[in-house]
Amino acid sequence: MSVIIQFAMFPTDKGSSVSIYVSRIIAMLHSEGYHFQLTPMATIVETESIEQALEVVSKSYKLLEPDSERVYVTANLDIKKGNLGRLSAKVDSVREKLPEGRFISNLP
Repeated sequence: MSVIIQFAMFPTDKGSSVSIYVSRIIAMLHSEGYHFQLTPMATIVETESIEQALEVVSKSYKLLEPDSERVYVTANLDIKKGNLGRLSAKVDSVREKLPEGRFISNLP
């Protein structure tokens, strides 16, 4: 099974810049070997089960809870029977269909 979870989580009581808190979550995902993508608005993680995806959310919350009175979370899940690897395969599929010389992003 492949579960892709897109989630955003941050404390609401720490001002307008919360990147130091988000970096805790990213460090945990990296250290635990999850396949993930950080984007400006959310983090996308691929797991093998719904339980594992929800565990990512729970572990992330536990990293923020000691310093936060209030934490905001939003999450979307895409659950599909089959193999892992969709995190990159979905993007690759779009790239293959783009006219030559076109890019998905115009960022440098």
